[in-house]
Order: sequence, then structure tokens, then C-alpha cells
Amino acid sequence: MQVARGVFLTPRRDMKRKMSEIYISLLMESEFSKEEIFSLYANKTFLGQRAYGVGAAAEVYFGKTIDQLSIAEMATIAGIPKAPTTQNPVASADGARNRRSYVLRRMLELGFITQAEHDAANSSPMESRLHGPSVEVDAPYVAEMVRADMQARYGDDVYTAGYKVYTTIDSRLQLAATIALRTGLLEYDRRHGYRGPTAKVELPKAAGSEDWDAELEEFPVIGGLRPAIVDRVEGRSARIVVKDLGPVTLPWEKLSWARRELPDEKVDRSPTQASDIMSRGDVIYTAGNTAESLQFVQVPEAQSAIVSVDPKDGAVVALVGGFDFFQSKFNRVTQARRQPGSAFKPFIYSAAFDKGFTPASVVLDAPVVLDQPDTEQVWRPGNSTNKFYGPTRLREALVRSRNLVSVRLMREIGGAYTWNYVTRFGFDKSQLPDDLTLALGTAELSPLQMATGYATFANGGFRVSSYYVDRIEDSAGKVLFQDRPALACFDCSRDPDAAEPAPPRARPHLDTGEPDGKSIIPAKDLAPQVIRPQVAYLLADMMADVIKRGTGTRARALNRDDVAGKTGTTNDHHDAWFAGFNGDLVAIVWVGFDQDRSLGDGEEGGRVAVPPWTYFMHAALAGSPRRSVPVPDGLVTVRIAPDTGLLASADNPNGIMEKFIEGNLPKAEVYEGQSNANPLTVGDKPLF
Repeated sequence: MQVARGVFLTPRRDMKRKMSEIYISLLMESEFSKEEIFSLYANKTFLGQRAYGVGAAAEVYFGKTIDQLSIAEMATIAGIPKAPTTQNPVASADGARNRRSYVLRRMLELGFITQAEHDAANSSPMESRLHGPSVEVDAPYVAEMVRADMQARYGDDVYTAGYKVYTTIDSRLQLAATIALRTGLLEYDRRHGYRGPTAKVELPKAAGSEDWDAELEEFPVIGGLRPAIVDRVEGRSARIVVKDLGPVTLPWEKLSWARRELPDEKVDRSPTQASDIMSRGDVIYTAGNTAESLQFVQVPEAQSAIVSVDPKDGAVVALVGGFDFFQSKFNRVTQARRQPGSAFKPFIYSAAFDKGFTPASVVLDAPVVLDQPDTEQVWRPGNSTNKFYGPTRLREALVRSRNLVSVRLMREIGGAYTWNYVTRFGFDKSQLPDDLTLALGTAELSPLQMATGYATFANGGFRVSSYYVDRIEDSAGKVLFQDRPALACFDCSRDPDAAEPAPPRARPHLDTGEPDGKSIIPAKDLAPQVIRPQVAYLLADMMADVIKRGTGTRARALNRDDVAGKTGTTNDHHDAWFAGFNGDLVAIVWVGFDQDRSLGDGEEGGRVAVPPWTYFMHAALAGSPRRSVPVPDGLVTVRIAPDTGLLASADNPNGIMEKFIEGNLPKAEVYEGQSNANPLTVGDKPLF
């Protein structure tokens, strides 16, 4: 049952979890021997100091493999599971010594060791320091990806052969991504009320610190959140005992948010006193490392994913696949397939721009009814506002995320053409619906796929492939594998009519000859250019407006003019996305539930996904210069009439500036005064 709880379930104490634990335990008993079940336990159980399994504990506490351990060291590890956080040798040498003495006594009583061996082991000093390499970056989802990749390459030898794997992860960006994801989920979770305590424990009024510690050991730290037990509730404050921190008093300003959760994503009235929220014995969770910074929170039920790649070569620089790896090992960056919603629209617009459409092209935003050939039903797509806005320029349609414009646009350029075109960004056709719903982002894609797709906009039109293993060495330092990614080089000349090169595997390198002002990269090392740089730039420029004045305005908090992106929200708010970038970095954020359900009314990409993206980019871009998407030749800026998208006449006082690809300018208007303006597009007045 401990294996079932630790591997498959959460620590929440309720009848449903206990019944699941019993059911899984019975299944395991029918499939595995006792030795196999114990092997699972011994290799997975938490033993303090980030050590999971006895092999890891042997290295962490003693710098040895299991077969090298002495009797005293074996007994020390065997004594840890009862209280791994507080009774391991590093946290408490005295506590670990007492537990070791108990284990040695039982080994002697059961005949596993002699009296002399017992006495020698019991009198040996207790080591109280960490051994082996320290953890430089907390990236467990990446570590698991590497482990699976290495096992696929080299088999089970990976666990004993001493391979060294160097990844592309940037430790600073990885930390920023972890903090951003957890902060964003906690903010979302707080808006939806308090679900009640994780569990309830019974403690005598005269309980001492050891009693509190013993109870708290039953509850793990999850995503950096510490468990705590409510000791006393008084008026508008509560005294709690926090794991590894001790007693803390929470004032009313840290409690008052906790309105009770109601069905259908609703919340109850605001509490008036602390007893409305909690009572003695409640197990709750907290965030913060000091009594002063401590906040009352709860472990979120929703999940999230953040992935960031370098658009120049596809290197994954940060990846967080969920709130806490040890709570759920499902990697939502690579394993989840969710609909991106409106975050997919830029790929549709790219296809249209290659067919002659421009940011100023006008498409009707009005109801459309489409027959579904495989059923007798009809499809009536709509906008999230349930309104329609008449003739709309494509720039405004993308900024305001008008669904009907995307559907009509795809129908105009052709479904088959669009379906084939978007595969240029690296998407698998099998994951793309072959109908007009593709215009609304109904493809089922992972955040990593979206990141590599958006890299094409950020790097000027080149398709790169994501990678996270840079090189592999054997135990002697010999390089066994060196990744050689294709490089997106905006300034490198190439023949646009040449056949697309085979996927390059030779590492891009610079010419080391006499400097002549040019960098030379062999053609075989260059990433293929899959869309024209002018198209990539126009889409990036339009997505910059999404942040400046559209659905992504919360990202204006960055106070940078080199960022762009697109929000995405699926039907009934089941998924929230933000895909954003500048010239140096692409970052994708997804938020939703693993068991598909609504995030709640109003919980759209701009509200749920933009904040964590902003937190990440604020840290990631701190101190870095502005780096916009590269501006190619072949673009012109002209004055247009905002209501028609036509070239504005000199007499039209309402003209605005717009960018176009050379040779693809709109026709000139015939200006006849203000009375000729289209009343449907005055301001943002809806058609219906």
C-alpha cells in the first residue's frame, strides 16, 4: 500500500484515495511477488535530501554504492523511512543515530548480525554531511527525459556505466520557469476558493514538538509548499505548526482569501472569522521559507506547463512539465496533447499571407453556418464575445482574436492548401484536423511542438528542431554523442529556389580564416527556410500588437517593445495558452486540468497563461538588450484607410500606417469624405 500511495496516488487523505490504494495494492499483489514489490519500494521511496531509493541514499549520505556500505551505514538508511525529512543524518545526526540503534537491535534479535557486529556498528560515528554531486538545477522532468533517452540508446547499462549527459538547460531560466509556473497556478487556484483541509489529524492538547513532527512526516512537501497543522484558531488569526519551520501565527490578511469553493466553479461569501476557514487538527499547505513570508495556500488541482527554446537552433533552455514532478510524473510539455485554440491562428495567417493576403486585407466577421459532411449536423462557430464585428482588417482580427475571420480566411485560401502549409512548421499531419476547425486551433499538440512552431516566427522563417541533450560522455570523458543542430541564420545567403537540404547533423561552425566581415556557415548546417522572412516579420509585428493592445495586454508589465505573442483559449475554457517570444527566446505556457474540465468563466489565456509567461520572461530577459525579430528587406510602410484597408488618399484625415511586402500593396481608395465611412467598423461596434 505504501508503494501504491507513493508511486500512483497523491497524499490526500480521504476515502476515495484509500479505496484506490487498496485496489491498486491488490492488483500489484496479483502481478508481482513480494520481492518485486519491495524492490519497487526500495528504489522509489523518499529518503531525505532529494534522495529517492536506497541507491541514491547511499551516494548522498556516504558517497558509496550499495554493495560498498558497512552494516552501520545500511542500518542508518534503513532507519530513515519513518521520518525522512527530520531523521536523516544531515538534518539530525542524533535522530539518525537513535533510529540506527533501533534497526541494529532488531537485526541482532532476528539473527542477521552477531553481537560483535552490532556493538561495532552501534559505536561507529554518525556521518552528517552530503556526499556526491550537489544539485545545481532543479529539473526533474528534464532528468526523466534524459534517463528515458539514455536507456533507449544504451539499455540498462546507463545505471552502472558512469555516463555523463550534458543538457541544453540554462539553470537560471529553469529556476525562473519553475517559480513562474507555480506562482501562476497558485494565483489561479486562489481565485476559485478554498477546498478545505488536505486531512484531519488528532493531537492531544499537550502535544510536544516530536508529536507535531511525527504527524507532519506523513505529508510531503509538494511543489515547494510545506504542510502544516492547525494548532489553535482565535478570532481572526490562526496558530499553525509548519513542517521544518515550527509554530507560526497567520494574521487575517493571510486568511481572508479563503472563500469556500462551491459547485460549478463558484465561491461562497467571504469569511468573517478564522473559524469559518479552519479548525484545530486541519492539515493545510503553506508557501514561504520564513515565518514573515509564509502564506496560507493549497496544492492546486489545475496543472500547467512551461517550455522555452532558443529560436536560433531549437535548444530547450527551460522545461517544467507540471506543478511537482514527485506528485505527478506526467510531463505535460511533451506528453500532453491539447488544443491550442487561438494560439494556432498565426500559422493560418502565414498561409494566407503567402497567398497574397496582407495585414490590411478585410474579411467579414459575421455568422457562418457550415454543413458537416460526416453527420447531419451543422457547425456554427462564434466569437468568444458572442458578438460579430463586420468587415475587419486581418491585423485587428488577430489582435482581437476574431474566430469567424479565421474560419472565413481558411475557407478562402483553401482547406487542403492550409493543411499542407502548416506542416512547414514541423506539425504532424496526423495531429491536424482536415477541416475548417483547424482555423480555431482544434489540432491536438504538445507545448513543445508549439514552441518549435513559434520559433519560426522568432528567427525569421526557419524551421528548427527542439533538442535537450547536447552531448554524452562515457566514464573516461570520451564523447559518445554530440548533437549538431541546424542553425537558423538570418544573415546567411542561400538560394531560395534550391531544394530543401536534408536534416543537417554537422555542428554549425564559423569560418576561422582571415576576417572579411562575414560569417560563413556551410549550407548543410543551415536550418531550412520554410516561410518567407517578410511573412515571419509581419506575423511577429501583428503579435506585438496582441501585447500592446489586444488579448495579451497583461504582458505589457514587462515594459519591453521587443516581445510578441498570441493567447489561446479552447471551448468552455478547458485550456488556456500563451505563446510568446522575442528574437532571442520563445516561451510557451499552457494551463488546464489533466482530467479535462473547464477552468471557469472568464479564465481565458490572457488571464490565466499570460501572467506566468510574464513572470518567466521578466526574469529571463532581465538585463538583456532589446532583440526584436529581424527585419528583412522587401517591406514597405504605407498609409491606409482603417475602414477599408485600401491605400489612403491624401484627403483622408483618418489614415493609419501599415506594413506590406513589396509588390503586394492594396488598391488606392477613392475618398469621398467622412460620410463614406463604414458604420460597422466605427470603434469596435459589433454587427449584432
